[in-house]
Amino acid sequence: MAGVIPIAYRNSSTSPDWLNKGDNAWQMTSATLVGLQSMPGLVILYGSIVKKKWAINSAFMALYAFAAVWICWVIWAYNMSFGDRLLPFWGKARPALGQSFLVAQSELTATAVWYNNSSLEAEMLHPFYPAATMVYFQCMFATITVIILAGSLLGRMNIKAWMAFVPLWITFSYTICAFSLWGGGFLFQWGVIDYSGGYVIHLSSGIAGLTAAYWVGPRSASDRERFPPNNILLVLAGAGLLWLGWTGFNGGDPYSANIDSSMAVLNTHICASTSLLMWTLLDVFFFGKPSVIGAVQGMITGLVCITPGAGLVQGWAAIVMGILSGSIPWYTMMVLHKKWSLMQRIDDTLGVFHTHAVAGFLGGATTGLFAEPVLCNLFLSIPDSRGAFYGGDGASQFGKQIAGALFVIAWNIVITSIICVLVSLVLPLRISDEQLLIGDDAVHGEEAYAIWAEIELNDITHHDESRHSGIAVGVTQNV
Repeated sequence: MAGVIPIAYRNSSTSPDWLNKGDNAWQMTSATLVGLQSMPGLVILYGSIVKKKWAINSAFMALYAFAAVWICWVIWAYNMSFGDRLLPFWGKARPALGQSFLVAQSELTATAVWYNNSSLEAEMLHPFYPAATMVYFQCMFATITVIILAGSLLGRMNIKAWMAFVPLWITFSYTICAFSLWGGGFLFQWGVIDYSGGYVIHLSSGIAGLTAAYWVGPRSASDRERFPPNNILLVLAGAGLLWLGWTGFNGGDPYSANIDSSMAVLNTHICASTSLLMWTLLDVFFFGKPSVIGAVQGMITGLVCITPGAGLVQGWAAIVMGILSGSIPWYTMMVLHKKWSLMQRIDDTLGVFHTHAVAGFLGGATTGLFAEPVLCNLFLSIPDSRGAFYGGDGASQFGKQIAGALFVIAWNIVITSIICVLVSLVLPLRISDEQLLIGDDAVHGEEAYAIWAEIELNDITHHDESRHSGIAVGVTQNV
């Protein structure tokens, strides 16, 4: 009977020597948890946190991006992010589709680190599972990055322009940051720490989202004034998928089911909980009541802040980072935003700049302070890395973190602007004023809640501005 059993189902002695089935199982589970954050997590959250008339359009922007990034990823973008070096900040484009590549042991070919005398300091990364698993895992990070970016553009971007924007941005922005910081590029070689995407994912999407929002232009005046969520309970459902999915987001980045992944998962939930409570307390103290949307924002900033150092800091540091992530982005969103004329002119629909860019920068900087030497040695290729709090060369690590953030910020401002200008030469970036008035029915010929169609139409055609106080409510009440 043994002769007719496929090789894949025989006992471990017939498996390749390099295959660790536990690592492989955990990595695919982590990838799926990250995927659930986007589909259905952010699809549900976006479709619920916007005004009723934009529910379909917002959810579809996320759904389309999830599918489009997959195809870009396997045809060219994976190897631009994790393949052979082309430039110090970019890998060579080639498909990740062939059997011989996908079933072989995964390797990040540019990640070997060399001393100045050309001797080897750290070997190339060789996770103990096939390349197919690595392609899957990293694709889920690419998809969620561009979906986070979409949060800045909800309620007015031309869906056809978005369809063109997604593959261009993944190709010329995401792959640059991913290779530079994770794939063996110059920031990786220099020792800049980004454990799980505080810079590659959150800082880049927050800065790119704000930049794209500038070029696309604002929502209609009535939408900016009054933009209430259409279903807060579903917002919580999407947020719940986002929070629990972060277990795979940070827990999978050691590329192994090891003790560092356990530390990363624990710190993730400690920081997120602390940040949520801090944001809620500030809402109560300054506005007199807790906000569910505010609590979700605090949860997100905590998850984002811990991401650059999830497996590298101690539990007490995760609490400190949570206090900072629940207060500093709160201040930039609720106070500074209102006083900064530039931010007032740019319509960042969901405040992605504050929840992701500010929190991501904060997380990267505090990692440069609190990265613990023993934990660093469990994860990082550069030996003896540490944060400034632990002395030694820690001060230089903090400086590296700031410099790495500045590169990500500058690149995303420039390349996102170029992409928006190029797309605008072919397609209008913003929906027409007539479509902005109607919403989903005009753009897609569909409505999220058809039972309300007649009432919504009546509300549009007989809109009385005097009924509103002029104070915006809902997710953008303080943005």
